[in-house]
Amino acid sequence: MIIDITKEGGKTTLTLDGRLDATTSPKLLEVLLPAFEDAAFVKLDLTKLNYVSSAGLRVLLMGQKTSKTKNTPMTVSCVSEDIMEVFDMTGFSNVLVFE
Repeated sequence: MIIDITKEGGKTTLTLDGRLDATTSPKLLEVLLPAFEDAAFVKLDLTKLNYVSSAGLRVLLMGQKTSKTKNTPMTVSCVSEDIMEVFDMTGFSNVLVFE
């Protein structure tokens, strides 16, 4: 998975490209949690994400919990139908904040 990081005006955008699974989720965790330290807003752009496993869902949940703890909003945008179906089946569509 490729993670493109863009910082602009207090907003950090992480664009995910590829698969978010047991192999790649630690890489996202290493980038996502520190993003809350210096950003006023964190956005996850899933335009190019084509797969998410339970390990990937765990990292997204950790990001959402960190968002609430740090009082730094996190949103998820550009979710494909396939990924949204996973979010719906697992209840994540009620946990994550979508743009």
